[in-house]
Amino acid sequence: MDLYYDPVVDEHVGRGPMGIITPVWYFAPQKREIAQIGWDTASDFYGVEGTERITGLEDPAKATMLLQLAGEFCDKSTKNRLWEQAEEHLQPQFDSVSGEFTFGLGLDEPYPRGQWNARIMAGWVCERGDWSKIFNHPNFAKYSEPTIEGVDFPEIALREAWWDGDKLYLTAQSKNPLRVNDFTEMRLINVSLSEKWVLETIDGSVKPLERGDDHLKLKLKANDKRVVVRKA
Repeated sequence: MDLYYDPVVDEHVGRGPMGIITPVWYFAPQKREIAQIGWDTASDFYGVEGTERITGLEDPAKATMLLQLAGEFCDKSTKNRLWEQAEEHLQPQFDSVSGEFTFGLGLDEPYPRGQWNARIMAGWVCERGDWSKIFNHPNFAKYSEPTIEGVDFPEIALREAWWDGDKLYLTAQSKNPLRVNDFTEMRLINVSLSEKWVLETIDGSVKPLERGDDHLKLKLKANDKRVVVRKA
């Protein structure tokens, strides 16, 4: 692959360094040195790590690329600077009925480009090196640790579901804000059923969990408040 580009020629034809930046997300976990060259080239071209105004953010495709890759390659301050300048072009919007947060990107479309939204949010949640770690330092312990199944997604989403080695922290959120007091059910697997487990709510109340054939039954409110599952 030819990683060289001529900024004069490329800008004349309207591409900029997109040819080099497009595969960077895929190179990052495999050929880090090549990915770094691609990111450095694009970052310099658009002024991401400088002090002047970042360019290209008015273009949805270029903004998506920069925001996605910034999560993997930038430090926190640079990433924040990029997001602050990009915000005026992102057109963030929240649908209170569906509970969906999306970026309109100035496209004037009833349903914004899903793939662009997904890639932008990948850059939001990633910190430097996170994308590469998924492939090069995978967490295989998750296959044997306590796991939640049967979530009524997308009606219900889990804001958090993580195991600290002793307790499981859960926060369920309803897509419809008018149903925050509704109960939702799910299953907890990969736990010892010979032991007693309880659900502890934010107000300190503790309830024993009912056992199924190969799981524990969970019933909690989708009120966006943390609960803790632990041994009794």
